[in-house]
Amino acid sequence: MTNNEVSDSETKALIKAGHHPGDEEWEKLGIARHVTWPRTVCSIEGHDVNGKPLTGNYIGPAGQKDSGQPMANGFKANCIYFKLGFLDKDSVALGRQFRELLPILWMKSGAVGKCPELGADEKIPDIMILPENHMLILSAESKYETMVKALEEHPEIDSVYIVTNSESAYRDMVNGLNVDKTYQLYRDYLDNFRINTVSRR
Repeated sequence: MTNNEVSDSETKALIKAGHHPGDEEWEKLGIARHVTWPRTVCSIEGHDVNGKPLTGNYIGPAGQKDSGQPMANGFKANCIYFKLGFLDKDSVALGRQFRELLPILWMKSGAVGKCPELGADEKIPDIMILPENHMLILSAESKYETMVKALEEHPEIDSVYIVTNSESAYRDMVNGLNVDKTYQLYRDYLDNFRINTVSRR
């Protein structure tokens, strides 16, 4: 995790040129986009920002100066960047920020496969069966039997999210499900981010 701040000297130069935070000219010089992201990509792919292979080897464990692993080989890894923002808790509770929550649900499920997305014009489906992501999201209780069948057909699914405001309905639905992890939306999400609400009178 990193911010995207610019240096003091860059701040002065950008302001003098008429730019402000949020402008493309400002953002592209921030530490995340200008330093952190390129370094991460270059390390994984084994080349510098100009496309030339990295030189030298990575250092080894403590006491070893050279691991014997050329930097130009890169790593067998993937990388995805997310912009961290704030969601309105009331909108979340009303199910109006489902699309924004999808990456969080994906990460909570182990970040397996490509992060699922819903387009701005796409209707939120009654059920999302995502075996490639090892997860399933039930948005309409009427699709409960479809969920049960999907879990039987896809034993790789080990995380289930159920959208319901009823605690008893949630308990009834998860009872007997053969999955490792179940979560009630949006209650579980909101509980994770609730800060001390005890009265201080």
